Amino acid sequence: MYSIDRRDFLKKSGLSIAAAASSGLWANKLFADSIPVHNNLFSEQFGVTPEDMKKILNIALSKGGRFSELFFEYKINNVIVMEEGLIKNASENISMGVGIRVLKDDQTGFAYTNDLSMSGMKNAALTAAAISNSGQSGHVANLRKYSCPHQIYDLTRQLHSIELGDKLKIVRKTYDATKSFDSRIVMAQSFLLDEIQHIAIANSNGLMTQDTRPASTLYALAVAIDGSKRTSGFQSSGGRVGMNFFENIEPAENTGKSAAEEAIILLSAIDASAGDQPVVLGVGQSGVMVHEAVGHPFEADGIRKKTSIFWDRYGKQIAKPIVNIYEDATIPHYRGSLNIDDEGMKTQKTQLVENGKLVGFIQDKLNADIMGHTPTGNGRRDSYQSYPIPRMTNTVLAAGDSDPQDIIKSVKKGFYAKSFEGGNVQDSGKFTFSVLLGYLIENGELTKPVRNATLIGTNVQILNEVSMIGNDMEFFLGNCSKEGQTLPVTAGTPTMKIDKMTVGGR
Repeated sequence: MYSIDRRDFLKKSGLSIAAAASSGLWANKLFADSIPVHNNLFSEQFGVTPEDMKKILNIALSKGGRFSELFFEYKINNVIVMEEGLIKNASENISMGVGIRVLKDDQTGFAYTNDLSMSGMKNAALTAAAISNSGQSGHVANLRKYSCPHQIYDLTRQLHSIELGDKLKIVRKTYDATKSFDSRIVMAQSFLLDEIQHIAIANSNGLMTQDTRPASTLYALAVAIDGSKRTSGFQSSGGRVGMNFFENIEPAENTGKSAAEEAIILLSAIDASAGDQPVVLGVGQSGVMVHEAVGHPFEADGIRKKTSIFWDRYGKQIAKPIVNIYEDATIPHYRGSLNIDDEGMKTQKTQLVENGKLVGFIQDKLNADIMGHTPTGNGRRDSYQSYPIPRMTNTVLAAGDSDPQDIIKSVKKGFYAKSFEGGNVQDSGKFTFSVLLGYLIENGELTKPVRNATLIGTNVQILNEVSMIGNDMEFFLGNCSKEGQTLPVTAGTPTMKIDKMTVGGR
């Protein structure tokens, strides 16, 4: 079962000082004032040569593995939190190390270390190699440098290189816009998270590649009180973007105002009426349902292991013909966007559902090899301490041709879901999503705001109940958790009408 929570957006990690004792290179980088631009991450950042890597890859194959891989990572996370008009937290977390993976048949051997000396990496390679103790070992090809042909990050004025004072201004603007929106806003919080991740990958097939990934996200939380009523609103913005985004494209004040507005609207909201009824999923935040209820079942590990409800539906009609769903990590600047995945594969657009028919899966190397498919650039891991598994990046329900207002007008009596708190989906396809803010639809118009609503159903049901899809599009920024790994993702959805869905309420 997978779950997502809109407010579960801070992942705290410790700073491993032990690495500084084992590597002079590490100490130099750890306490540097700025992050250098790397033409060759292998030698400049991690202090390893192609000859060193080939030796380690051979050691990893020494017990009979067929494929070995090195994943080097150097990552810096910065967090600034403002509450009660004060900066409550400004912290920096740094991690560095290498993960070593060995594959044989459908088995994975994996070990990691933050000791990048030859002896440290050799010990980790032998641990990963223990997945196999017999058979002929695989061959390590000559390593060849591969450069990704596309660059989809905004690398100008990245937050990791911006002065702290300038970042504090962004946090303050967000906080002030949230707190001053209405006198009934009694508490506000603003968070700014920025990250720079340097990765370098080498494997026994001869691949040698690297990537430098920026990420920045701004969050606002508002709590409103009116008499005995207490509500909260939440908003986020960001992606693989820099300072220009928060100053000119999506000003920080907008994020704060949106969170406060949601909290104020909810003060006058009524409880939801339970029952089966037409439901209109609003543009943007309904992407969480596309991600959870529809996206996860297309991941190749669930398909191969037959735990996904769609494991035997390839090439078959699973939705109305107006439904088209794709996975695309190459959309510029989005939170889930990647130049290459965490196996070094170039990312791409992958059609999952075409005119209602299941035509593709979300593939990593291991599952694609076993299934006889081609990897799609969706092998992802949350750090060098984890091995890659098939994961979503930017998952999109394609826009249709209906005017969003016409969709609402088509409903005489129903429910409109605007924003979500979270939800969970079981392998059977059954889901439950909590709606933070919704509206009654009465005679084709949005009327009273609604709270305490849940949407209940199955992914098969909603795919076959979609009757109208809007020509608009917005995206939901989120974190996705699976098998203990949390990763940034984006999900896009237009306004869409579900003819019948169960709405739960008090």
